[in-house]
Amino acid sequence: MMTVTVIKPAQDRKKVSDAYELDYFVQKHAIARMDAIRILNLHRSDRDASDRAAHRLKR
Repeated sequence: MMTVTVIKPAQDRKKVSDAYELDYFVQKHAIARMDAIRILNLHRSDRDASDRAAHRLKR
């Protein structure tokens, strides 16, 4: 009998961690959740750009 292993794409794993990453980003920069959502949607996976945007927002 043959065993089949199903490998989930990285995109599925990303969905699980989205809420954690959002909460971490909100806490890290002490900004509103809606502001964090807007920043993360705009900059996607570019963490440096997201951090800079959050820093500018706090000024």
